[in-house]
Amino acid sequence: MTSIQQPPQIQLTNKKYGVTDPISTAGPSEADLKETERLIEYLKSTGFFESEEEGEKREAVLGRLNLAVRAFVREVAKRKGLPAEICRTTTGKIFTFGSYRLGVHSSGADIDTLCVAPQHVSRDDFFTVLPDILANQFQVGTITAVPDAYVPVLKLEIDGICLDLVFARVPGETSISDSFDLLSNRMLASLDEKCVLSVNGTRTTDEILRLVPNVETFHSALRAVKLWAKRRGLYGNSYGYLNGVACAILTARVCQLYPNSAPSHVFSRFFTIYIRWPWPSPVYLKNIEENAQLGMKVWNPRLNASDRHHRMPVITPAYPSMCSTHNVSDSTMRLMKAEMERAHELCRDWRYDDLFARSDFFIRHRTFFQVIAGSEGGEAEFRAWSGYVESRIRHLTMYLERESDIDMAPAYPEGFEAITEGDDRLCVLSDHMLIGGVKPPVPVTTSAEPDSTEESKEKKKFYSIAFYIGISVKADAATGKMPRKLLLDRPVNDFKTYVCGWEKMNPASMFLIVKDIRRDNLADYVFVKGPPRPIPTIKQPRGSPKKVTNQSDSASSVSTATS
Repeated sequence: MTSIQQPPQIQLTNKKYGVTDPISTAGPSEADLKETERLIEYLKSTGFFESEEEGEKREAVLGRLNLAVRAFVREVAKRKGLPAEICRTTTGKIFTFGSYRLGVHSSGADIDTLCVAPQHVSRDDFFTVLPDILANQFQVGTITAVPDAYVPVLKLEIDGICLDLVFARVPGETSISDSFDLLSNRMLASLDEKCVLSVNGTRTTDEILRLVPNVETFHSALRAVKLWAKRRGLYGNSYGYLNGVACAILTARVCQLYPNSAPSHVFSRFFTIYIRWPWPSPVYLKNIEENAQLGMKVWNPRLNASDRHHRMPVITPAYPSMCSTHNVSDSTMRLMKAEMERAHELCRDWRYDDLFARSDFFIRHRTFFQVIAGSEGGEAEFRAWSGYVESRIRHLTMYLERESDIDMAPAYPEGFEAITEGDDRLCVLSDHMLIGGVKPPVPVTTSAEPDSTEESKEKKKFYSIAFYIGISVKADAATGKMPRKLLLDRPVNDFKTYVCGWEKMNPASMFLIVKDIRRDNLADYVFVKGPPRPIPTIKQPRGSPKKVTNQSDSASSVSTATS
């Protein structure tokens, strides 16, 4: 149970943390302590903290998963004909990382977990044998394998608790004991690249906690930063925004610069520091560690060409150091900087309702690209396909940024799912758009010679998810006017070719629809959490003056041949 019932106690320290001297070692003022109480009460009011019952349920779920991993390791040993003694004693272990291990997870949040297995267990075993054991012996209902992710993962739901489970195999080990040291650099020498990425989550989490002056202050400030990022639509690594690790490192660095400050002061200084940060200078919590004996690649823009393209580098502290924000694009970086400026102003008088207001993404733009990933091959196939498409959405942003007329093309970091019954794939559009303010009917396929059998009358079930990219256009440098029409076939077709080139894409049952859509035609679901749908614009008579408040509100139309 990690919920904070009282504001953290501030114990003053003169110890140096991080790579520079602190900006201030002053202790908290009375006003800071009172504001911290208000901040924590506000976080509680949002439902951010889990209940004691939910905390106990999470612990029970992790216990079940650990038992499943032990059974899985022994089952693989039996299938591979290992000696009876090894089959009896061999075992694996799970570790947690991310927000749960940091102690700042919110109610309903996923648990990031790592399965560490001995040398006889392969990654193929992890994605084939373990799901069967979870489903048959431990009654786990929802299991989605994403083996092609940057860090391959199994997505699970156990008793309503969602978990992301990654895998690492340790050569030279016949069993993983409870005392296995995941923080030892020597252990890394035998791991392959994907396993190094997997264990880096837990190693990084533990290093962050070791490098902050006051863990309770860090916890409270990080909770506020995460709520702000999620509410303002800035949370989602695959879309080019911050992830949990990046939020933690950025917050921890502010804690190092103000080691004796109260959480409210750290939170407000978060925005003060980063609106002035000289990007692309990196943020890191300690000097980057080199290890000539292991020789692993660490983040170094002087040696690695790919590292020079990172716009907003936030570097993980555990060896081998990596950039946790490598997906940030020009559009998402500009949006995050603008949101930090906004938050900086709102922290002057602590207007919490405005500071943590839901994103106005769908109000800010009038034109969007809608990317729909769909499948008629069942839920498991849909989960794999939609997960792959989601992980590639940022590429459409990058393709659009290359177009001369595009100013920004940030993605909204969340997808919207639907299940539609109909005759063909285009029926999914009825759940993802409005026409004339109403949901369009599901199209019906007619036949000149209708078949009267029951089978012909049965509708197909289509699973789909829609993602959105907001379009802001540039004004003409000479006239200051917006272009009346944009031709964006090239970036959209490049994106479709790239995504549909996935080796596991089955065109017989999977499909991708990419089309432009105006705000007035967006489905109601995009306005459920945020500001309400604006009243549709009434077309003015010809000759009337037209007021354009910003580039996002331009009346440019988008032309593509992609739907």
